[in-house]
Amino acid sequence: MTHPYFVDFNPIAFHLGPVGVHWYGLMYLGGFVGGWVLGNYRRAKGRLPVSRDALADLAFYVMLGIIVGGRIWYMLFYYKSDVAPSLLDWIWKEPLALFRIWDGGMSFHGGLVGVLVASLWWWTRHRARITHYFDVVDFVAPLVPIGLGLGRLGNFINGELWGKLTSQPWGMVFPHAVQQNVPQYREATLAQLHALWQTGALDAYARQPSELYEFFLEGVVMFSVLWIYSMKPRPRYAVSGLFALMYGCFRFAVEFVRMPDPQLGYLLGTHWLTMGQVQSIPLIAVGLILLWMSRRAPVARTEIVADPG
Repeated sequence: MTHPYFVDFNPIAFHLGPVGVHWYGLMYLGGFVGGWVLGNYRRAKGRLPVSRDALADLAFYVMLGIIVGGRIWYMLFYYKSDVAPSLLDWIWKEPLALFRIWDGGMSFHGGLVGVLVASLWWWTRHRARITHYFDVVDFVAPLVPIGLGLGRLGNFINGELWGKLTSQPWGMVFPHAVQQNVPQYREATLAQLHALWQTGALDAYARQPSELYEFFLEGVVMFSVLWIYSMKPRPRYAVSGLFALMYGCFRFAVEFVRMPDPQLGYLLGTHWLTMGQVQSIPLIAVGLILLWMSRRAPVARTEIVADPG
């Protein structure tokens, strides 16, 4: 008899001396490197009229924006603990929790705000060459799904952000979900759970691999569509609008099969509306507005800038 797949990965990819390098951190690194390589390729084609050094500055600011924005947004809208049982309690009861990034807790929506702020800061220093801020946003948008997709793979390797219970043949057993949600297995070790899985005792606790759904939609699909669509210059706002609309729709849809954050639960009733859906609705609206604005917007110019030396 075939049992659901047992999600059991070592979250540490390798060690550098006493320091463990986590897969999740490598996924972030892969997103930044992939974005840089493809961004520089597009820059060399004249899609952003700046030097390679200027693009490196943009990449650095965007990286900081993702980390700082993603962490602060998570703390504002998601963080609760035994010390700070209500939202925003951490500000006066547990302020140092803001810096405990190694404990997890990043928000895409906050990272997006961070990217927009970082891009705006960079643009103010290069507006002599780039006449409109959204020309920068349209340039960055197709590169973001690389990090999005890899981040979801990191979630899957960590066995977190799992989906709802399912009897579908592609359902998977997440041991941390079993420990957290099944009282009789709360104290079970990973080895004990693996032995139980082999007997079929955990088949009833298989869940939707929502991380893989998001990897495919937010990573593979969004990158493919945006990269192909933006291969030739498009009207201003169009690429950004398509990004916002696609992410908002994909995230809203996957939330129906993904478990809500346990500290928040559902916001309406017992099975409806998660914080992820609430924060995706504005993105859908913004995407539609930007696409409408693009109908009469000019096409961004191309200009190849030679690198010094």
